[in-house]
Amino acid sequence: MEVLDAVSEISSFQYDPEFFDIGSDRYLRTGELLTDDDVSALKRKDAIYFGAIGDPRVAPGVLEQGILLKMRAVFDQYINLRPVTSWFPLVPLKREVPFDIHFLRENTEDFYMGANGFFGPSHGGSRAHVHVDRELYGLDIDIDARSTNDDDFAFEIGLLSRRAVTRFADYACRYALNRGDTKVTLVDKANVITKNYGMQRQIFQEKTAEYGLDLEFMFVDAMAMAMIVRPETFGTVAVPNLFGDILTDLGAQLQGGLGMGGSGNINPEGVSMFEPIHGSAPDIAGRGIANPIAAVLAAQMLLEEQGYQAEGRMLHDAVRSSLDTGRTTPDLGGNLSTSEVGKAIADYVRSQKR
Repeated sequence: MEVLDAVSEISSFQYDPEFFDIGSDRYLRTGELLTDDDVSALKRKDAIYFGAIGDPRVAPGVLEQGILLKMRAVFDQYINLRPVTSWFPLVPLKREVPFDIHFLRENTEDFYMGANGFFGPSHGGSRAHVHVDRELYGLDIDIDARSTNDDDFAFEIGLLSRRAVTRFADYACRYALNRGDTKVTLVDKANVITKNYGMQRQIFQEKTAEYGLDLEFMFVDAMAMAMIVRPETFGTVAVPNLFGDILTDLGAQLQGGLGMGGSGNINPEGVSMFEPIHGSAPDIAGRGIANPIAAVLAAQMLLEEQGYQAEGRMLHDAVRSSLDTGRTTPDLGGNLSTSEVGKAIADYVRSQKR
């Protein structure tokens, strides 16, 4: 927040923050995750700046599904934007080649819908029911399974709807044009998951033709290899939810680790949310050595999405200066504390007053 305060001191950007107690502490006290009151209050905001989530005291998935994934669904934040930038000298590749890949991950469908369950003798029989709520639709799925053996089964359903893929493709094309890119790369596994990703390919072909862009297809396994061998050949990359989660963490490592990545959950017509891509790092909590740069880069994305391009660029330049001068936390080779790095970045911003 000190960095955003610094930006507001020297520019036209002004903000009036309201802090929300949404996370593990409240959940452990009250059992509440994301409440209706939270949603109503957050809907009145221009943007959400979200801290890291995760707590070893809470079972895996509870906070993530009950807060983070629910927030993305409730606010229909159907784009997850993750830039992967070559932050030298942190890039671990042998070739020192600059790259700036912007991953656009569809955020509401695919295999992260929460459309899951069990059936079998331990779960009341062969039937199961799944209900999914999205801004675009509500969906009920009834499963009546027949197995040749008396076993228990777990399932996770991945769905793509034509309307959701169409708006995703449309956003990806507009984003590519705004960046000055001439192509969109679409990542999938259409050679195995033929129906979901076959429909997605068809829609992207139609949209890229409409916008006069080239379209490149990449299977996800080939994409993982290509990111290591030739990252400079990619610009705007569109990817479904599950594969996007994996590839963007690979991308984070390419640019210097999870502490160097910001993330935006975008609703172009509504409330967007910005966060660092890393978790809460409970093993170092309270020691003052957590790297704050990912949170700063998330603030950069917030500013740019709100129309403050120059101010966002200022934060990018401030991070570059922090790396160049060694004013970093120990994980990046420096000897400053979390707050000292934040102050150094804020001081750089203040020094840019015109």
